[in-house]
Amino acid sequence: MTAHVQHFHLYLFIMLAVTASLCVLAVIIKMRNKKGPKLLEREKYNSTMTEKMVEVKKTDSNIFNIWPYVSRLKSANVLSKKIKDHDLIYKIYRDSSDKFEHILLSTEDKNNFVTIIVNKKRKKTIGYSFLDSNERYDLSKNIA
Repeated sequence: MTAHVQHFHLYLFIMLAVTASLCVLAVIIKMRNKKGPKLLEREKYNSTMTEKMVEVKKTDSNIFNIWPYVSRLKSANVLSKKIKDHDLIYKIYRDSSDKFEHILLSTEDKNNFVTIIVNKKRKKTIGYSFLDSNERYDLSKNIA
């Protein structure tokens, strides 16, 4: 009877080891398949802009909640963790149709921003883009 009990315990131990291994494998696969923040192509970014983008005050209560997305950007090392959340939002712009919001986030580089693009009507984040305002708006020219 002792031999049968030992075999049974060995069998239970092997089943425990196999089950634990499968659980660990499932967690690893899930972590690898986790989608990160989406970097938008220039065409998609431009399609969210209208001729007249209006600046919105940071205190506007109708601003989209970006903080879960900001956490994902920080985890993906798109945003620096050195910049405090209360210093992060630089400016907010809304298109004339009130459909899209562009939320400019400060970076460690002057005049460089990470822009979060939000579809307000669908209440979801579309993605992010990098904005180098020196390059885009030719701010590097010396004005005499």
